[in-house]
Amino acid sequence: MHTRRTHRRSRTVFSVRSRTGATFLALAALVVSACSSGSSTSSASSPAAQAALAALPETTSSALARYYGQKPGWHSCGVPGFECATVRAPLDYARTDAGDVRLAVARKKATGPGKRLGSLLVNPGGPGGSAVGYLQTYAGIGYPQEVRARYDMVAVDPRGVARSEPVECLDGPAMDVYTQTDVTPDDRTEVDGLVKAYQGFAEGCGADAPELLRHVSTVEAARDMDIVRAALGDQKLTYVGASYGTLLGATYAGLFPKRVGRLVLDGAMDPTLPARRLNLDQTAGFDTAFKAFATDCVRHKDCSLGGRGAKPAQVGRNLKAFFDRVDANPLPAGDAAGRRLTESLATTGVIAAMYDEAAWPQLREALTAAMKENDGAGLLVLSDGYYERDADGRYSNLMYANAAVNCLDLPPSFDTPDDVRKSLPAFEKASPVFGESLGWAALNCAYWPVGPTGEPRRIEAKGAAPIVVVGTTRDPATPYHWARGLSSQLSSGRLLTYDGDGHTAYGRGSACIDRTINEYLLRGTAPADGKRCS
Repeated sequence: MHTRRTHRRSRTVFSVRSRTGATFLALAALVVSACSSGSSTSSASSPAAQAALAALPETTSSALARYYGQKPGWHSCGVPGFECATVRAPLDYARTDAGDVRLAVARKKATGPGKRLGSLLVNPGGPGGSAVGYLQTYAGIGYPQEVRARYDMVAVDPRGVARSEPVECLDGPAMDVYTQTDVTPDDRTEVDGLVKAYQGFAEGCGADAPELLRHVSTVEAARDMDIVRAALGDQKLTYVGASYGTLLGATYAGLFPKRVGRLVLDGAMDPTLPARRLNLDQTAGFDTAFKAFATDCVRHKDCSLGGRGAKPAQVGRNLKAFFDRVDANPLPAGDAAGRRLTESLATTGVIAAMYDEAAWPQLREALTAAMKENDGAGLLVLSDGYYERDADGRYSNLMYANAAVNCLDLPPSFDTPDDVRKSLPAFEKASPVFGESLGWAALNCAYWPVGPTGEPRRIEAKGAAPIVVVGTTRDPATPYHWARGLSSQLSSGRLLTYDGDGHTAYGRGSACIDRTINEYLLRGTAPADGKRCS
């Protein structure tokens, strides 16, 4: 959901704890799928989804030779132990004379002992999550020591993201207004206000980077990764991608199957699904996560949504009633910019906490303060973490890049407000609590200034080495059946299941998951297809 079209973290991915470690992975992912676009609710049975992503020629064309021959100029980048460099890629792979994009790359060299295995690229999801930021705040220091000992840990911010020529759309004050827009419109005036907000957001993005906006697709970002692979001197790509990062990694495998080394796709997306289906599935995923939260919440004395023994459905009705009250009367939140807690910000705060069960105590505390003390500060903190808004009112470009990639990758979920209204019953069935807001949030790509260039399609990656696809059974942002779908498409896919809560699985507490993935990364031993961990 990252553009308010769905509520965050795939595809996504924030800062329920501190935006480092697995929490960053999770939140960055939410941005992913909820915000994806695509026009039909059909799935892999649609004609478009029957087309498979075709592999590119194995030989490098003369037009691309200068890119593949680059040698990064590594330099200090202000974070002890890390080096940074810039690698260039063509803006338009079909017209290599149309200019370049500059990609920010960072690495932390293998620490030893043991023979160096090459480079391990990481991506936390989004789209729009900064891979460089993720490397420097978590992966480069928090991945298992034995993995960091044998690999140079590497990250590249995809084109349009963070340090790689970031797309910008709104300034801080304008973004504050945008995030408070009512996404559960009650009448024509409020519908018009929502449409105007989406139009203004899209116009801002179009004015900032009109050419770049046409070339920030996942396919182009995957091709960029191959240039980075070559610049690093690696014959094959070793990669761990989370949430939307799984789509990026799978796309790479489809384009360059013979260059696949050891790929881990954690919190997987299914590339055959159009946007509306992705949005519906993710809505149901958040409902599953909320039911798990509700069951846990009522066991605690500080649960303001219901007493011990209350059923998840009643807890959900109580939360929805709270959202309705805040819609009518936003709460004070002690914010320096004068913001109050609106229904949209409250909903975002709750959804942000669904990414990681470790955030549930914080959510209970925030809900108690809001519902019993008329204090919206706690939920506003959760919402700001989701949007990556700092204390000075500045936003990262996460939401802007999220929309830019999603609106280019797939046709929009909806073309008009009437289309949304017709689909609201399906969204509300998927989640009585979040369905209405997530349905309306899926309208934003309808007003995007650049038409889509992608479509749903299978990724088979015939000839690739074994690829490990990880799915979590109660993942809110990337529902488990997406992992099953991706692993079944990939000719060499191996499904690894985590029976648990939260978004993604690696590094989140399961010794079985971590041991299995480490064994694969360090020794190339892929798990048996269908292995389960808890």
